[in-house]
Amino acid sequence: MMSVLEKKAERDVRTSTDDEKWQAVLAKDAKKDGKFYYAVKTTGVYCLPSCPARPPLRENIVFYPTLEDAEKAGFRPCKRCWPKGPSKTAVHEAAVAKACRLIAKAEEAPTLDELAKEVGMSNYHFHRVFKALTGVTPKEYAMAHRTRRVRQELVKRNSVTEAIYGAGFNSNGRFYARSMEALGMTPTKFRKGGMGARIRFAVGECSLGSVLVASSEKGVCAISLGDDPDSLVRDLQDQFPKAELIGGDHKFEKLVAQVVGFIEAPRTQFNLPLDVRGTAFQLRVWQALREIPTGSTASYSDIAKRIGAPKAVRAVAQACASNHIAVAIPCHRVLRNDGAASGYRWGAVRKSALLKREEATK
Repeated sequence: MMSVLEKKAERDVRTSTDDEKWQAVLAKDAKKDGKFYYAVKTTGVYCLPSCPARPPLRENIVFYPTLEDAEKAGFRPCKRCWPKGPSKTAVHEAAVAKACRLIAKAEEAPTLDELAKEVGMSNYHFHRVFKALTGVTPKEYAMAHRTRRVRQELVKRNSVTEAIYGAGFNSNGRFYARSMEALGMTPTKFRKGGMGARIRFAVGECSLGSVLVASSEKGVCAISLGDDPDSLVRDLQDQFPKAELIGGDHKFEKLVAQVVGFIEAPRTQFNLPLDVRGTAFQLRVWQALREIPTGSTASYSDIAKRIGAPKAVRAVAQACASNHIAVAIPCHRVLRNDGAASGYRWGAVRKSALLKREEATK
């Protein structure tokens, strides 16, 4: 038989565990769905921790480890969170995945009404769920998808107009209005592999190895770090095989010196104009990266929350990996959610060196 002290210890542990469950109910923590259920004695129903219903009084709550236990005790499933079916998160993820497939297959972008009807949600609810999970609105997602299709069609089609209509735009004027942002140049130049584009570049040296700086007419479009200068130049050539690459003159080398100075002394401000090209979501992430103070770091979850898309952690990580402008867009300041360093386009050693150097400036 258990002693009085053993019974008290067991009771204390159970109470502590129940308190944690109650906090999860108050927070409507979807991560706890399926791990336990709570039943409400006054209504006779049992719910998931994330149930959207108003939380009842604590004294009316009973916790159960399984739904079978709750039903054996005489409780019935809540009709709002429906604990017997897939979790709310799983339902939302399935709905968004279905909407993304519909957008990908459609010749023209489906309207918000059409997408919401297909997934069985109201317009407002679907719009909110889609943005929470992907980080962008359905309209922005459709635009980004069609922009990718334009890139593919520009290579295959006989004319720019055919490519634009083939990608699902019902007006070439609408695409031309944002083509510089989406492609970094006019559709005609992109179709010709960058033919006619003038990109100046130069390679310098810094304590982290070689650094290539390239600039279009709009501003700095690439900062790359590496051990082999020739490899850095080849990578730039691969991006624009038909562009006019112009070796930097004395004036341009001053710009490279500014970049090197920023790498060596990160306390200084990087105020050079940038030519940043990406999707609407990537641009939001990259802007959030530029707002991380020197000497500070953030997690992928932190960035997702700052741009208003707390569930789009993976998409944030992908946006960081797609960054082509080292140090000026400081993706090296983003760490994994556990605080550990993650991958870096220009090498983990350089990432650690940059962080240590910036830490010393505090």
